[in-house]
Amino acid sequence: MRGGGTLLTSAAAVGAALLGGCAEPDHSLTVFAAASLHEPFQQIGETFTQETGIEVVFNTAGSSGLVDQLKNGAPGDVLATADEATMDRAERAGLLAKDPVVFAQNYMVIVAPEGNPAEIGSISDLAELTSVSLCAPQVPCGAAALRLLTEGGVELSPASEELSVTDVLGRVRTGEAEAGLVYTTSAQQAGDDIEVITISGAAADPNSYPVAELEAANLPEEAQLFVEHLLGESAQQTLADAGFTRVKGP
Repeated sequence: MRGGGTLLTSAAAVGAALLGGCAEPDHSLTVFAAASLHEPFQQIGETFTQETGIEVVFNTAGSSGLVDQLKNGAPGDVLATADEATMDRAERAGLLAKDPVVFAQNYMVIVAPEGNPAEIGSISDLAELTSVSLCAPQVPCGAAALRLLTEGGVELSPASEELSVTDVLGRVRTGEAEAGLVYTTSAQQAGDDIEVITISGAAADPNSYPVAELEAANLPEEAQLFVEHLLGESAQQTLADAGFTRVKGP
């Protein structure tokens, strides 16, 4: 893995060169990103623009839906997914220009409405509830939830299966669901609106988040700079502050 300081210096230098003549100022870099990345990527995008002068537009949604959009011809420059299996699907579809790189990790927790009215203490308690919200099994957060439920020997019929972790969180925050399984980063972003219950062993079984430049990128050089920026100290710290596990640095 390449060093963060060199990457940031390179990004600034190449960004300046692009601004000097190669880049078209009316074009923005389009980054397709998993829904759980929405908040930290806004800050990362602002920093990237400050350092390089390259504007960034984010399309955040469930990872599987993003790959479907790209397969159907949606224009994009960079793809960041919430697990490697979904990125593998993008690679098999010929969507990637280069091998993906893991830039962060994330794991699942249980969330309940404020006060934890169902008195959930562990993942096994979910089997006693009638309204548990999960991500659909075809999206990364759903695959991770199913993996943990299976490992815990918990069988349940979810009241809803959502296409993104933000939708699961929304159902819990409004009281439509007694509980849900979401990423720890999403729970952290929700603040005091919810109660968080940790899952034994979940932190040791995280989802790895890969990023890759897209084969059909309109701005391939800028796409490469953004991928490199994610591995640099500034972006890694932003991700760590949002609750992601760093893949570089201390």
